[in-house]
Amino acid sequence: MSYIEIKNVSFSYDEESQENKTVLDNVSLSVERGEFVAILGRNGSGKSTLAKLMNMILVPSSGEIYIDGINITEDTSDELLLKVRKKVGMVFQNPDNQIFATIVEEDVAFGPENLGIESSEIRRRVDEALATVDMSEYARHAPHKLSGGQKQRIAIAGVLAMDPECIIFDESTSMLDPHGRAEISAVMQKLNKEQGKTIIHITHNMDEAELADRIIVLDEVGIRLEGSPKEVFSDIKTITELGLEAPQATELCARLAGKGFDIPLGIIGEESCAQAICASLSSKKK
Repeated sequence: MSYIEIKNVSFSYDEESQENKTVLDNVSLSVERGEFVAILGRNGSGKSTLAKLMNMILVPSSGEIYIDGINITEDTSDELLLKVRKKVGMVFQNPDNQIFATIVEEDVAFGPENLGIESSEIRRRVDEALATVDMSEYARHAPHKLSGGQKQRIAIAGVLAMDPECIIFDESTSMLDPHGRAEISAVMQKLNKEQGKTIIHITHNMDEAELADRIIVLDEVGIRLEGSPKEVFSDIKTITELGLEAPQATELCARLAGKGFDIPLGIIGEESCAQAICASLSSKKK
């Protein structure tokens, strides 16, 4: 069984939320241990709802969800909730909603302290988490004086101190400037490639999605596209129909191919785009 298995899951917001609508309808997907998956979709497609279901913030209306072989839809006991939160951490859109303490290292220690972990182990985890996100020098700083990108790195460190095997980033870069987004993207790759963490990145940013092993695109009826970044971004027509945009380099190469240039679809990254254009121009000269 995959690390995360979602089987025929549906979810509807109730009347109290004043939405009372189905946002996920019979959705099934899986995520392998150590995989980096990006989930895309326009507003209202159910991306964030799906993330909250995997972390037991929400409970599905129907269907089953398995985390590391555990059926988390069997009950909603505090014991199961704690077990799931140890396995799946979550970084939200606004870091201010995830930072509680007045000193950075105290905030990072908050999670493991609530797990009842021994103090020397908490110290080790805090130091390691801050080092992983390159924030060790800010351990004694006040979080509210940090930049948006730095705050988000502290929020990530707080999740890392819980030592989860999987981390869900729920549009965690959407409030950041380009530099901040690049910082958080680099942290995600580091956690995945160097520490083997399973990463699920929910985003509107196509350039960030390029970094994933696999992309899942949601719309109002469920999963519309799924595959490697090259496979998904080769389908420019469907991407556009879904109200999304392909990465700029991919879009440029697709347009040039439409004008008769010998360039394959699904080009990923600026460097690959430049190489493909140069190769095409060279072939035309011959």
